[in-house]
Amino acid sequence: MLTTAIFPGRYVQGDGALSVLGEELARFGERAFAIMDPFAMASLRDEIEAGIGTRVRLSAERFAGECSDEEIGRLADEAQAVTPDVVVGIGGGKTLDTAKAVAHTLRRPVAIVPTIASTDAPCSALSVIYTPDGAFKRYLILPRNPDLVLVDTGVIARAPVRFLVAGMGDALSTWFEAEDCRVKRGANMTGRLGPMTAYALARLCYDTLLKYGVLAKAACARKVVTPALEHIVEANTLLSGLGFESGGLSAAHAIHNGLTVLHETHAYWHGEKVAIGTLALLMLADRPPALIDEVFGFCESVGLPTTLAQIGLADADETALLRVAERACAEGETIWNMPHEVSPRRVVAALRAVDEEGRRRAKAVQLPAAAE
Repeated sequence: MLTTAIFPGRYVQGDGALSVLGEELARFGERAFAIMDPFAMASLRDEIEAGIGTRVRLSAERFAGECSDEEIGRLADEAQAVTPDVVVGIGGGKTLDTAKAVAHTLRRPVAIVPTIASTDAPCSALSVIYTPDGAFKRYLILPRNPDLVLVDTGVIARAPVRFLVAGMGDALSTWFEAEDCRVKRGANMTGRLGPMTAYALARLCYDTLLKYGVLAKAACARKVVTPALEHIVEANTLLSGLGFESGGLSAAHAIHNGLTVLHETHAYWHGEKVAIGTLALLMLADRPPALIDEVFGFCESVGLPTTLAQIGLADADETALLRVAERACAEGETIWNMPHEVSPRRVVAALRAVDEEGRRRAKAVQLPAAAE
């Protein structure tokens, strides 16, 4: 039996990590082409240039907003003109995925510098490709993981809290999906089984979320770096990245992909939709009620959605949800890694069950205490 795990070449995390960006990039050569999202371009340019110093010559281009084939092609042409030794992605998940795809096109190493901890995209050998209007299109499986991932937790702490919480939503799926793959002997992102290391890291990701999630959110709300924030940033970025990629995916991400076919969900973050997918996975898999209660409770404690209304689908009818479910159950989707019976109708039922339970719990919280 072959098992395979894949990891980024180098992972650097800490408050002030941007100060060593030049030292890290100089390992690859003298010229760097950076793809920056608008926030990084406007707010971090001075810090980035100070961290690079004179070690590397930097050219930068603004990311247009969608990780699409069209944007990848445009930026690859811009990068080719400066013949870089390394491509650098600086920004959120779609910026980073685009940088990975551009580096792959140019056959150059890639350095990833996330400015938010909203997804597990930074560490993976994967780019999620969307259409120009934001609907999921396909996964681009890359031949190698990023050569460098550098996470400045001081930058993460300055970002809106919603990003950190969305990252916890993405990370929340990691153990459940990896466990499905372990039981089903489903393939991870390499097409092979994962090793025990991957499953153990996936479980550590879940335990870290439950232990430190609320404290990390509080720190981020105050824009300060604490040990709890460091732990959650590592869980959202490294543990979730290693866990999903080497452990495998199942229903949560497939349902996320299905949700993207409805335009109403496009205003919500990846991890927010994955959280709904995780709750639906638990219903599909007939997980113990105590575990379902624990996951609903965690989502409520950090502010992740637990109802369809909270991802823009308050008025979703059966036809709309069936579109979601049929996309989630498409041939080749990761939902087939579940060790349980799966069908579009069962996915619709799971989404309805999640919504009903989320509403029930919300009403219970709002009810006044009974008179003595």
